[in-house]
Amino acid sequence: MTIRKQLSSKVFILGVDGLDPRFSLKMLREGKMPNLQKYIDRGACREDLELMGGHPTVTPPMWATLACGCYANVHGITAFNRQGSDLDRTVANFDSRGCKAEPLWNVLADQGIKTLVMHWPGNAWPPTSTSENLYVCDGSTPGCLGMGMATVANEFMVVADTKIETVTFAPSATADLDRACVVKAEDFEDGGNNMTDGLKATKEKGQYIMEWKEGMGGVCLDDRFSLGLSPVKDAPNGWANAPEGAKEFTLLLSKGLHRRPGLILKNAEGKYDKVALYKSKKDAEPFVVLEKGIMKGQIYDKAVSASGEHKDASYNMKLLDIKEDGSHIEVFISHGIDMHADYIFQPKELFYELTENVGHIAPGSVIGNHDPKIVTDCMLDVWNLAARWQADAIHYMIEKKGVEAIFSHFHNVDMQEHRFIRFMSEGDKEYKEEFGAGPVEQYQKFLEDVYVQTDNYLGEFLHLLDEGWTVIITSDHAQVCPPHRSPMLGDMSVNIGVMEELGYTVLKRDENGNKLREMDWEKTRAVACRECNIYINLKGRDPHGIVEPEDKYQLEEQIMTDLYGYKDAKTGHRIVALALRNKDAKLLGYGGPECGDICYWIAEGYNIDHADGLSTTYGDCETSLSPIFVAAGAGIKEGYKTERYIRQVDVAPTMAALMNVRMPADCEGAPVYQIFNEEF
Repeated sequence: MTIRKQLSSKVFILGVDGLDPRFSLKMLREGKMPNLQKYIDRGACREDLELMGGHPTVTPPMWATLACGCYANVHGITAFNRQGSDLDRTVANFDSRGCKAEPLWNVLADQGIKTLVMHWPGNAWPPTSTSENLYVCDGSTPGCLGMGMATVANEFMVVADTKIETVTFAPSATADLDRACVVKAEDFEDGGNNMTDGLKATKEKGQYIMEWKEGMGGVCLDDRFSLGLSPVKDAPNGWANAPEGAKEFTLLLSKGLHRRPGLILKNAEGKYDKVALYKSKKDAEPFVVLEKGIMKGQIYDKAVSASGEHKDASYNMKLLDIKEDGSHIEVFISHGIDMHADYIFQPKELFYELTENVGHIAPGSVIGNHDPKIVTDCMLDVWNLAARWQADAIHYMIEKKGVEAIFSHFHNVDMQEHRFIRFMSEGDKEYKEEFGAGPVEQYQKFLEDVYVQTDNYLGEFLHLLDEGWTVIITSDHAQVCPPHRSPMLGDMSVNIGVMEELGYTVLKRDENGNKLREMDWEKTRAVACRECNIYINLKGRDPHGIVEPEDKYQLEEQIMTDLYGYKDAKTGHRIVALALRNKDAKLLGYGGPECGDICYWIAEGYNIDHADGLSTTYGDCETSLSPIFVAAGAGIKEGYKTERYIRQVDVAPTMAALMNVRMPADCEGAPVYQIFNEEF
């Protein structure tokens, strides 16, 4: 009998949300991801770099699958949201208590191995073990660490100009920075929301009540951001220490609840080139000086949370534009992150230790979309600082805390792609015109920049291969650039469009016949909800059920037949790739008690960008939905290509086999033993 032995003493899952093997291959061919190439040369993978993904292709369930080694129908996190108390209500699914399976990090910690879980969204928070060997840094949301629970202010722009008359905060004002060059604040729309072409969710008793608009689902297409507007005054008044020739403006924080005086400063040549911000005009020194084109992090000030609490907050800021005569400036202000967010760390002391040695949590950004200046000068730069913070934090945990197993997640690719990937190809020209999209080359360059950024992040850990570590690069899913307009089906929340058109979902109407954002439960026989699920409004099970249990089977058959027959108005092609009864969806690792009566997947070419398609789906511009897999370092063959299909459920058991610990209790996958450098 062959006795198993430990092939590696230190294993690191280097996870990047949304990292696409197909687009990565394009970048590799063009020599634009040299660090990823080094991992490949020193390690093992498939020729296509693909990991066969589970379903649905969305963040919480797939990171849970990677951690537990089982499919969504086993661990129970089956969508971005989980079903609420009614068929039109959902609840955020980033809660480890909703996961029924054991994560590998519990196994490792129980074995006495110091283990770090760095912002793993889906099943890491609240922490799943109280072991002193387990360190957990958030995981309660996607995006950046602390994006949900610790974010106390939203990112926005400040514009100051001699033509602006009054200091004003304009919420959700514009998606185009050029619109900031106006005279009066009332030129901006007041209010609005970031989902103007999709679903609006309002929180009620811990659940999200879904509302609907005509459009393509809950994807943020308009991407509006708020503006703080201020006059520029030539003669600063009441300052303790205003340099000669300085001009004055006001910076607004927390929707204008905090105001900071600022000075526009000129250089020795008499040209205005920087901005100084003060807590008060009485202060002799500014708390930050911004120079054009440089994103500054670790800027400390105040923020007012949604509950009205005044909190200490850490920001990034960047002076985007400044006229040489000092008459106009544009400043980007990032999300504000709570500077006392020990409540998303285990142990709490770890928060203060990292803060002291690495800095306060770095925010992420979602402010991109159509404007190249915003995408590249703001969003990309913010994620550069976030990458720096996370790399430094992980290195600190290795060097000072002695961690030997790491589960890390970084969300830069997915979060940025969402802003522009649908515009990367010519696609539906009318659709692109409708949203004012620019040339496709612009968006293709955006994505290349994101992948270069990611390659730099991966490169931060290359040296670990020489220090006895095994590094596994992987992702939860990728994103596709769809050539066609997406239908109102397959969104992460409640879908009305196609199901209403087919006559299964009905909205109430007012006295004038206009549709209301309220279900007519007396006429609604089925509801599409949560990416790939359709629920029959079943009598005796659902609060407003009208379908008799004995009619359920035939109604399911009718719905599936209608879905297969539903065709895109322009192309004449079907928009649904696959529709299965719940019991049959188990073949794809889906279905089960946490899923709908029917599970379906949108056909290739009609996807939103991810979450609604089969994991084998391709898009334009060499994009796909597949996750990626590359392993290198201790215990792994060098320069090896396997023909084996590696599945998402195989990652956790592969890590367990390398470390010679038991498999997670609910594991369904198998170690990728073909890539090991010794027989297994």
